[in-house]
Amino acid sequence: MSRRRSILFALLFVATPLWAQQPFYTDDPAVTDRGAWHLECFDEIDGLQRSQLPNLKQNTTNCKANVGLPHNLELDLDSPYIGIFRALGTLPQNSNGIGDLNLGVKWNFHKEAKNSRVPAFGVSFYIEFPTGDTTQELGSGLTDYALNFMIQKHLSETTRMTANGGMLFAGNTSTGVVGINGPAARVYTGGVSLLHDINARWTVGTEVYGGYTDNDGLARTQLQVMAGATYKVRNGLSLAFGMLGGKYVGSPRIGAQVGFAIDFPEAVR
Repeated sequence: MSRRRSILFALLFVATPLWAQQPFYTDDPAVTDRGAWHLECFDEIDGLQRSQLPNLKQNTTNCKANVGLPHNLELDLDSPYIGIFRALGTLPQNSNGIGDLNLGVKWNFHKEAKNSRVPAFGVSFYIEFPTGDTTQELGSGLTDYALNFMIQKHLSETTRMTANGGMLFAGNTSTGVVGINGPAARVYTGGVSLLHDINARWTVGTEVYGGYTDNDGLARTQLQVMAGATYKVRNGLSLAFGMLGGKYVGSPRIGAQVGFAIDFPEAVR
C-alpha cells in the first residue's frame, strides 16, 4: 500500500460525527466543534450554457478544511482545481490549474432548541484571493468580499429547511467560467434547500440557488436547481451525490457532483 493510500485509510477510521450539508451550495448554520477538524471534498463536472462557447465543459475539484474555534466560530479554507474544456480549434484548447483561494470565518450565533419555534442562525464572511491564472480563465483577477446569512428550521424530526441570503460587496462569484463574473460589482446571492432523513444512513434533498446583480456591465444571472443525497458510511464519514441543472449564463446547463466529508477527533482546546 502506498504512503498516500495509507494516510487516507487511516483518516477514514479516526472520524467523528458530521455537520456538513453536501452536496448542496446552501450552507447550514452549524459549525465544527471547538478544537475539531472537518474536511469535505467534491468533484463536479458541468456542461456549460451555449452562450459560454467556445467553453464546453468545466470540471471543478474542491477541498474545504474547517477548524472549530471558541464561541461557536469556525475557520474555513478552500481552493479549487479547475479544468476547462473548449471547442476544437480554440487556443488554448483546454485549461487546468488552481483557482482562487477562499478564506472565511463562520459564526453560529443561535442554535435551534428542541420544541422551539426559533430557528438556528448563522453568518459567515469570506475573502477570496486572486490566485487563479486569469489568462486561462481559472481565476477572476479580483479580491472578493462576501457576507452570507443562514437560517435553518426543523419542520419535523427528519425534515429541515435551510435558507441563505448574502451579498458580495466587491469582486464576483465566478469559479472558472461558472458564476457571475466581470468587473467588480455588488452581487446578491441566495438559496433554499429542503432535506429529509429517510433513515439513519440516507438523507435526500433538493435546492434552488442563484445570484443576481443590477450592474449591466456584468450582464450575468445565476439560477440553478439541484437534487442530491448523502449516505452515512459510519460516524464521521459520509458520501454525497448530486445532479443539477441551471438557466442563464452564470449557471451550468447540466452537471453532476460526487464528494465525501470527514470529521476528525478533537485535536486542540
